[in-house]
Amino acid sequence: MSERTESESRKLLGRLRDALAEDTAGQERLDRITHLIASSMGTEVCSIYLFRDDETLELCATEGLNPESVHQTRLRVGEGLVGRVARSSRVINSDNAPSEKGFRYMPETGEEIYSSFCGVPIQRLGDNLGVLVVQSKDARTYSADEVYALEVVAMVLAEMTELGAFVGEGAAMTARHQQPVAFKGSGAQEGAAEGHVWLHEPRVVVTNPVADDPETELARLSEAVETLRVGVDKMLATAARGDKEQLDVLEAYRMFANSKGWMKRMESDIARGLSAEAAVEKEQSAARTRMEQVTDAYLRERLHDLDDLSNRLLRILTGQGTETGADLPADPILVARNIGPGELLEYGRNLRGIVLEEGSVGSHAAIVARALAIPLVIHADRITTEALNGDHIMLDGDQGVVHLRPDDTVVAAFRDKIAMAAEAQQRYASIRDKPATTLDGTTISLHMNAGLMADLPSLENSGAEGVGLFRTELQFLVRNQMPKRTELAQLYSHVMDAAKGMRVVFRTLDIGSDKVLPYMTPQDEPNPALGWRAVRVALDKPGVMRMQLQALLRAANGRPLTVMFPFVAQYDEYTAARAEMDKALEREHILGHPLPENLEVGAMLETPSLAFAPQKFFEEVDFLSIGGNDLKQFFFAADRENERVRRRYDTLNVSFLTFLEGIVNRCVTTKTPLSFCGEDAGRPIEALCLAAMGLRSLSMRPASIGPVKSLLRRTNLGEVREVIVQARERGDQTVRPALMEYLRNTG
Repeated sequence: MSERTESESRKLLGRLRDALAEDTAGQERLDRITHLIASSMGTEVCSIYLFRDDETLELCATEGLNPESVHQTRLRVGEGLVGRVARSSRVINSDNAPSEKGFRYMPETGEEIYSSFCGVPIQRLGDNLGVLVVQSKDARTYSADEVYALEVVAMVLAEMTELGAFVGEGAAMTARHQQPVAFKGSGAQEGAAEGHVWLHEPRVVVTNPVADDPETELARLSEAVETLRVGVDKMLATAARGDKEQLDVLEAYRMFANSKGWMKRMESDIARGLSAEAAVEKEQSAARTRMEQVTDAYLRERLHDLDDLSNRLLRILTGQGTETGADLPADPILVARNIGPGELLEYGRNLRGIVLEEGSVGSHAAIVARALAIPLVIHADRITTEALNGDHIMLDGDQGVVHLRPDDTVVAAFRDKIAMAAEAQQRYASIRDKPATTLDGTTISLHMNAGLMADLPSLENSGAEGVGLFRTELQFLVRNQMPKRTELAQLYSHVMDAAKGMRVVFRTLDIGSDKVLPYMTPQDEPNPALGWRAVRVALDKPGVMRMQLQALLRAANGRPLTVMFPFVAQYDEYTAARAEMDKALEREHILGHPLPENLEVGAMLETPSLAFAPQKFFEEVDFLSIGGNDLKQFFFAADRENERVRRRYDTLNVSFLTFLEGIVNRCVTTKTPLSFCGEDAGRPIEALCLAAMGLRSLSMRPASIGPVKSLLRRTNLGEVREVIVQARERGDQTVRPALMEYLRNTG
């Protein structure tokens, strides 16, 4: 790059900064900018197209095209060359625009006389804001230096858009971060919440995109990068005692921090006239664009590393987000791209709600959110781009909807919903100590699911008769290394103490699929939900299972103990796991440790295959618990992480209820205790049908016990069963419409 080119670029950026500093309205600023760019680059046309909504670009300013077309010409994403630039986030540089694929002639602009075209995306950290275009009559291809200069200018435009430079009287666009915005994601934990945004990774706002003194900026960048490298080296030194997998990740991290190519690109941006912060962010935006286009999982992870390093470098340069004294608001709703279980547990029950851009229904974050009973919405695309710390926010975990900076109408509706839920909970409190006995005299046992010590106070407050499922994997997921047997024994003992003699069903380690331990080598499986997980991992690598079984036996210290093996698909898997328990009992006896006064060993029925296991299995197992979430997805062949299909199949489908009835009948024949555990057990209508199918024990999240008990106590189970039988005889696909009509008719 020539010194003259660098100088010209700096001059243009200097003029832009002066134009942006003038006390003028937004539209006037945009008009001035297009004039400056066209004259500096020697082109007849410079135009700025900005997004009006997610799919529509609008011509907001132009030098050279028909002025009447400003705010009149609109394009869909992908439409014409401008729309192609917006869709691909890539530069289009052509000396013969009309011959290009996808060219669209816009007669109102008068652009037919211009042959050459160069379009550059205006974007900030993967957020596309618009397209910057220059055009000339001459058939010319713009040089690499000219394209680079346009990219730098586009970067500055993006920063100034973020700062609201184009808002005001006669504005070209509305103010960002001020308008109400609704996001439609997916509900991963039920409940409604209102509060104020707390960003897990606060946005760094670059307030000085243009700099006068490149030498000063280069020195600032160099100093910040050195601070970053020292920090990464410290992380490596700390992790040196950990496993090889973690070490390899951090080594890749250090490689990026020391990348000469990354440094050289940022230095070149500074030479063009950008500040150190803007140079870092320009390269970060380019990395995010590449990340969205890469399908290889390893490369995406490495680009994610570069993105994270850029965030760290920006915080060092600006000092934003590094202060440790920042306090959570009184009613925080956490907003993040994604978050690990350990980080989420650090926030604990302080949070009112959680909104994630990524995540899954079965992710670590979702498991912890359920354990803490915090409403969670996932797949809220681009909310971290739009939200600012302190923004008013409301979320509905039932519908998967988030309202950011909601208007008064939405606020009123949401508050009504929250008030109704609170009123209902008060009503449920009055029946807390009463049995879940139906009008025709059938009593259903209601138990709660848990996974943290923090869950246990709910045991008494909710009216649960015990813990139907204690997830033991959370203690493994939130650590960076395998917990010790003594630590687990102490934890399990505290759980039993807190239960005060009530039955606690401990599910052994359920890892694999979407629950990979931080210190466990991930398995590259095409379909992990059907892969190496749960009891399959335990039987192939029995060391961890033996350690956990010993911890449970020692925690019991002579008290009754109930243990359940997850994801058993066939009889011999249960017998192999049961044999491990027998070995653990023998070892504890030899060591002189007290054995449980009563030991129950059961299995989770989560695959259709186990429903057809030999009679001997049903006779030998001490109890069975239907894992409804997994069983339903395998019964319908519908991945519960896939939004397109997971809501397509109804739990009250006649086929599924008939299948469950078959399991109930087998257990009745062999007198095998049976329960149902899963999200559906906590939904009153579904719980009613499960009880009508013969299930007498249900396990759910604590907050669901009141609503389920309330409906059961007001319903005749025999009549509900008759409604189901009639729906089946009619050939209905689902019993839901008939059941809802029955409930309405009976009040």
